[in-house]
Amino acid sequence: MLHSFRAAWSARIRPARRVAAAALAVVVGVSALGLPRHAMAEGQIRIAEQFGVVYLLLNVARDQHLIEQEGRKEGLDIKVDWVRLSGGAAVNDALLSGSIDIAGAGVGPLLTVWDRTRGRQNVKGVASLGNLPYYLVSNNPNVKTIADFTSKDRIAVPAVGVSVQSRVLQYAAAKQWGDKAFDRIDGFTQAIPHPDATAAIIADSSVITAHFGNPPFQQQELAQNPKAHIVLNSYDVLGGPSSATVLYATEKFRNDNPKTYHAFVAALAQAAHLISTNPELAADIYIRVNDSKIDRALLLKIIRDPQVQFKIAPQNTFGLAQFMHRVGAIRNEPKSWRDYFFDDPATASGS
Repeated sequence: MLHSFRAAWSARIRPARRVAAAALAVVVGVSALGLPRHAMAEGQIRIAEQFGVVYLLLNVARDQHLIEQEGRKEGLDIKVDWVRLSGGAAVNDALLSGSIDIAGAGVGPLLTVWDRTRGRQNVKGVASLGNLPYYLVSNNPNVKTIADFTSKDRIAVPAVGVSVQSRVLQYAAAKQWGDKAFDRIDGFTQAIPHPDATAAIIADSSVITAHFGNPPFQQQELAQNPKAHIVLNSYDVLGGPSSATVLYATEKFRNDNPKTYHAFVAALAQAAHLISTNPELAADIYIRVNDSKIDRALLLKIIRDPQVQFKIAPQNTFGLAQFMHRVGAIRNEPKSWRDYFFDDPATASGS
């Protein structure tokens, strides 16, 4: 996969507006497929995922037909549709347009859409996709910390200002220079899908000089470019293991489809158990579902990393929520993580 992207990126990185247009086209395409624009009847679910090992829970649920199995326990023959998008903005647009029922994106996009829809669609979190550290990787030897970035640098993120990577970077900037300077590095960021950004870093691009990604892309960059190094670890910013990427839905979908919703959450719990007990099978599933060319040994190393925890209860999300309200990124102040997650026994131990 990376080889094909590397050739395309070796001369010059595509402009951000072209990537944004492509993401919008995907969203429009989803709606144009003839899918209803409103929540579908009980027994049908449309799920949006993005790129990376962080979506392994969904990969496993899809490959092993766990949602369908759990649906049969509820007396339902659930039809599952899968859509792949890039960036929290595109995912949120698809959710609010009624093109999807379950959104998969970062905590940042969840908080943005929770704030935006409070009192209307009432979007809230469904579950976490696990705790995985996200690395800000640079191929610029002069960049050791975020304070070393200059106007000559370009940092690839899935969505500028909205993605969890962008929000963590803002949080890091606020800790470095104070809340009033939280957006100090925003001008250096550019919206690039993870596979393209990874290809650029591996090819030692002089245009894209950093990428705030997720597994396995960050590990591939570090393994394949000797100049690539970690500038920032999301765990250091957020204060420990944290759920950077989550799943969320509208209140209407949850209320109108209780059996489908329950089957989905139960399937996620099953997927988490499979990954924990059989990482070898989980690695094979990831490669198969994503048609990935990743080195299997590297993938297994990521899955078995002690810092990586596949579980569905969200962890350590509230600090980022408080920060986003403090700097005005969201208007409504959450008093607890429970404000922006649905009340569910399966995620009751969250934070």
